[in-house]
Amino acid sequence: MRRVLVLGGTGWLGRAVAEAALRDGAAVTCLARGESGEPPTGARFVRSDRSVGGAYERVVGDWDAVVDLATDPAHVEGALAALAARAAHWTSVSSVSVYARTDRAGDDEDAPVVRPLDMTQYPDAKAAGEHATRRARGADALVVRPGLVVGPGDPSDRFGYWAARFLRGGDVLTPVLDDRAVQVIDVADLAEWVVRSGRTGTVGTVDAVGPSTSMRAFLAEVADATGFDGRLVAADDDTLLAQGVGYWAGPTSLPLWIPVSEAGFARRAGRAFLAAGGTPRPLVDTVRRVVDDERARGVGRVRRSGLTADEELRVLEALRAD
Repeated sequence: MRRVLVLGGTGWLGRAVAEAALRDGAAVTCLARGESGEPPTGARFVRSDRSVGGAYERVVGDWDAVVDLATDPAHVEGALAALAARAAHWTSVSSVSVYARTDRAGDDEDAPVVRPLDMTQYPDAKAAGEHATRRARGADALVVRPGLVVGPGDPSDRFGYWAARFLRGGDVLTPVLDDRAVQVIDVADLAEWVVRSGRTGTVGTVDAVGPSTSMRAFLAEVADATGFDGRLVAADDDTLLAQGVGYWAGPTSLPLWIPVSEAGFARRAGRAFLAAGGTPRPLVDTVRRVVDDERARGVGRVRRSGLTADEELRVLEALRAD
């Protein structure tokens, strides 16, 4: 039986990878602190803090595949030092955030990445982890750069914000939708591909992204899946920013809204992912999965991203006053 080790297998994506490996028939071990949850049933759990010495002492023997989801470069380096020589295949999960430019549509894996100077910054930390992986394994590793990972259970609330908001109905505040794009990868599709790549020996650097679509088309899919019959009220960037609304994610934001000047972030080529066997499902399928999940988790729950009902109403009233 294949032995698969997931470093960080209790968080959202890590757990999805562990579940996919179990479905693939592997014996799965998850090593993590366990603060993000528990591993899936059927996986062996090694509770360990990767910041301290001896973190990998209980994951002995050789591994058919190791999947590392860490962001901290020190964790990446420590894992490689302890395990790289005992792993037939190594996957390092990075991010499309490592790219130095976000203004060009159609860029691929050859585009320049940031210089990793400040490890408190997510792009720099992920880029440093990539460099560490290449130093230890050379070309014999898979560096995965996912785009926006979405799906049921997403803890960031970025994609799910729109499903929940349309389910509430009424006037919905949006940015001006012209020239806005959305590009995502379903968590289940990403996890299945990571596991399959480990089994087939895929190496290289791959942007794991689905097709790019316009934000207008994305919201139309959400409206259809939720039965939304309200009105979209668009505001331009300057107005939203003046009202204290933030880009992309986090509290008091309009999730997935990015400056038009950075629209290349959501328009990556994605050719390498398809060539490597990536099979992103239709966007409508992911939207429906997320709508069902939002209904189950509660439309009115406190969220990590988006506007509260009161915050949105304040901005809508300011627009009406103008």
